Amino acid sequence: MNQVLADVINLDRHPLINEGFRAECKRMLDQNGVLVVPNFMTPAAVSSVQHEGEENQDLAYYTLNSHNIYLKPSDSKYPPTHPRNREVTSSKGCITTDQIPRDSVLHGLYKSPDFRAFLCAVLGERELFAYGDAMSSINLHYASEGQELGWHYDNSSFAITLMIQKPEDGGNFEYVKDVRDADNGDMNYELSAKVLDGDVPTKSLAMDAGALILFRGRNSMHRVTPVNGNRTRMLVVLAYNTEPGIALSESARMTFYGRLE
Repeated sequence: MNQVLADVINLDRHPLINEGFRAECKRMLDQNGVLVVPNFMTPAAVSSVQHEGEENQDLAYYTLNSHNIYLKPSDSKYPPTHPRNREVTSSKGCITTDQIPRDSVLHGLYKSPDFRAFLCAVLGERELFAYGDAMSSINLHYASEGQELGWHYDNSSFAITLMIQKPEDGGNFEYVKDVRDADNGDMNYELSAKVLDGDVPTKSLAMDAGALILFRGRNSMHRVTPVNGNRTRMLVVLAYNTEPGIALSESARMTFYGRLE
């Protein structure tokens, strides 16, 4: 285990190479669809990334989008009020891999073979690869007063995030597990509509600064509630592919980053 990783992760509490630790993390993720590892990052690493976030927030590209929960174009077979087409709002800022300082601990963590081996063991993947473009592997997201992520499903089978800074209030991650079964074509529009209407109890994740979160959002509806207060919510997304050389599409890069390179 190299010193770079030891400077980023509380390895005494979270021994990444320990088979028992990996197995327990995998069991919890498989059982709950989510894994929260509190105090994953060292206080010094959290403080460092917070400082980088503040220093580089002026570089962030901000978006305000209306979208349906499937993150796809509307389907004319259904009316606008149908859950397939109903629109929600998402708004956030983002800096990309190439805008994060070269000496940031995030680069060392992302590239670490031991960290990737841990992720592979927990996620049940053979190997994980960086994105083929220069922007998509590590993103730092900002959510300030009133900003939110509307209800949606993920297109990918897993998401890996690090909570860097909590807001004063709001900005809560809420989800409803296993609403649909996308692989078998069961969209479960009825339950999706009930979630949108607020008629289904939701679960909320407690994510303090320094937490690692693994989430399977392909079939579980989830959102981030509007942020309240003057402290910006900062969250790092570590994005990997299961095949080498894959880049985020040009249309997605323009939507999320406002540029192609």
